[in-house]
Amino acid sequence: MGHRKIVDKVLGWALVAIMGAMVVNVLWQVFSRYITGNPSFFTDELSRYLMIWVGILGAAYVSGRNMHVAIDVLPMRTGKRTQLLLFRTVNSLIILFAFSALVVGGSRLVYISHTLGQHSAALGVPLALVYTVLPLSGLLIIYYKITDLIEKK
Repeated sequence: MGHRKIVDKVLGWALVAIMGAMVVNVLWQVFSRYITGNPSFFTDELSRYLMIWVGILGAAYVSGRNMHVAIDVLPMRTGKRTQLLLFRTVNSLIILFAFSALVVGGSRLVYISHTLGQHSAALGVPLALVYTVLPLSGLLIIYYKITDLIEKK
């Protein structure tokens, strides 16, 4: 099994686990609020953070599977050489964005929240831990796009 398939499998199972945790968390919130009459204090915050992780890691997963929304009217009307040029240009721009916004910007956010010692209100977890999904997702997107560029020569 190639490296990319291993990354796909691990990321896919991580997303399944996060979604499962989110479902159990929300079910617990409903149960504790309506059945016991004593709502849990942490479930709202935990579900919010899990949703953020699912959304951002899910974007990396979809990017790696090339299942993202794409408008292919222009490439389909051009020759193979122009299609390859557009493919390389678009993937290079995605790499540039993922590096600058997610890896560099996300790392700065993690660093700043760690330096300031910020913690979540209900869970008490360091916000730097929550924000690590940004550079992690950026690195995954960069990995996927570089392997796309290498595979399609």
